[in-house]
Amino acid sequence: MNASRSDTVVGRLFAFPNPVNEISARLVAGGVVLMCVAAIAFDQPWLTAVIAYGFVARVLTGPTLSPLGQLVTRFITPRLPVEPVWVAGPPKRFAQGIGVVFSVTAAVLALGLGLHTAAWIVLGALAVAATLESVFAFCLGCKMFAVLMKTGLIPEQVCLECSDLSLRYGTR
Repeated sequence: MNASRSDTVVGRLFAFPNPVNEISARLVAGGVVLMCVAAIAFDQPWLTAVIAYGFVARVLTGPTLSPLGQLVTRFITPRLPVEPVWVAGPPKRFAQGIGVVFSVTAAVLALGLGLHTAAWIVLGALAVAATLESVFAFCLGCKMFAVLMKTGLIPEQVCLECSDLSLRYGTR
């Protein structure tokens, strides 16, 4: 009997949630903003590695291996008096991937090359994007994902899978 990838321990570990609770995503983004601002304001380059680890962990496993993701999904969101707001997972994963690029770049600049000013500029751009997500629910990565789908660079089946959540929950 062959088990599908999602049925294995490794498959479950490296699964990204679909759908994603928008409330949790916005809270994680808020945590990213706080860490970026702290790194810049207090000149703490080591925080770039923490931020980068968080993005890599969330791209690979959703909140599973991300301390910030765990804090938000297990402790903060369940205690809020709001209903979940479900959004498609693939665009959020794409946005986390962009966060990987920015945060790893900042970490390499700060820790590998000692270029703190350049790292703070990159981290500042990441903080702006995370602020847009956290405060206004405007996900730049998700908007880019939509454009890439319209241009055909992201296959249509991804669009069909993530654009209609009623298909997932049978609410039609």
